[in-house]
Amino acid sequence: MKRNKFNVGTSKKSKKDRTVDGIIFMSIKEAQRYVELKKLQKEGKIKDLETQPRFILQTAFIDNEGNKHRKIEYVADFRYYDKKLKQTIVEDVKGMKTDIYKIKKKLLLYSYTEFFFRET
Repeated sequence: MKRNKFNVGTSKKSKKDRTVDGIIFMSIKEAQRYVELKKLQKEGKIKDLETQPRFILQTAFIDNEGNKHRKIEYVADFRYYDKKLKQTIVEDVKGMKTDIYKIKKKLLLYSYTEFFFRET
């Protein structure tokens, strides 16, 4: 049995359950939310549904000692436009909130104020 980043066993069957439209999601819950969002898009309630949008939190740089540092990104689960709210939504489906997630979320909210952030 394979292990994921939280040291919880995953099976090949669960991978099948997490696959929708050829996209393998990190969890069944995330895959189910994708199906819900696709339905809302089909009904015309949302538009421009995107999976795995990336946001730069810090650009790559070279420090005073010449060491290279990679960029830091936040990768959300979904981004879409909610027609009723007239607002772009960035959404993350969360089970476990790691310390790194909490820090990156805070940096995201500070740096990107033009959208509404939603956790489901």
